[in-house]
Amino acid sequence: MNVFYNLEGIGDTLIISMVPGFQGEKSFDKKGDAVRIFDENSGETIGFNLFNASSYMKIDSNGQVEMNQDKLKEINEAIQKNGFEEELQADFSPKFVVGYVQEKEKHPNADKLSVCKVDVGEETLQIVCGAPNIDSGQKVVVAKVGAVMPSGMLIKDAELRGVASSGMICSAKELDLPDAPQEKGILVLEDDAQVGKPFSV
Repeated sequence: MNVFYNLEGIGDTLIISMVPGFQGEKSFDKKGDAVRIFDENSGETIGFNLFNASSYMKIDSNGQVEMNQDKLKEINEAIQKNGFEEELQADFSPKFVVGYVQEKEKHPNADKLSVCKVDVGEETLQIVCGAPNIDSGQKVVVAKVGAVMPSGMLIKDAELRGVASSGMICSAKELDLPDAPQEKGILVLEDDAQVGKPFSV
C-alpha cells in the first residue's frame, strides 16, 4: 500500500494505491467523499481516493504518507463512513533492511549482471544486481518489494534478462545519503550490521 497527499498540488485528497503500476482497465465507484478504483475484469480493489481528507484525519505529509496501523485504521474508518464495507490490509514490515550476500553468480544472459542470493533475516531473496563491486560475504542495504526509493521509484518483482529478481541492492546514491560517491557501486556496510534489521534512509 502506498499513500500520497499533496495539498498544494492536487488539493485535499488522499490517494491510496493498493496495486502500484496497475496496467489494466479501471472502473470507479463513488460514495460520498470516497472513490473506489477497481479492476474492471476481476473486480479487485486497486485503490481509493478520499476527498476532503483533512476532515477525516490529521495529515502532515506532503508527498508519500508514512503509514502505520493507526493511519490505516483512520483510512478504513473514513471509507466505511462513506458507505464502503471493505477493510484495507497492509504490510508495515520494514522495506529497507540489512542483507547478507550468501552467493553471487554470473548472470547467464548478461555480462555486467550478477545473480545474488541475499539473506534478509526471515527469507533469502534472489536479486539481480549490476554493481561492479558486489560480492559474496558482503553486508548490504536491500530495498524489498514494496519499497519506495527516495527518487519515487517503486521496487517490484521483476525479471531481468530472463532471471527473476525480488528487490534491489542499493547504492548510497540511490538511498540519497549525504556525501554519496558518484561512481557506480553498492553501499557495503560494516561487518557488525545485523542482518534483517531495518536500515533507515
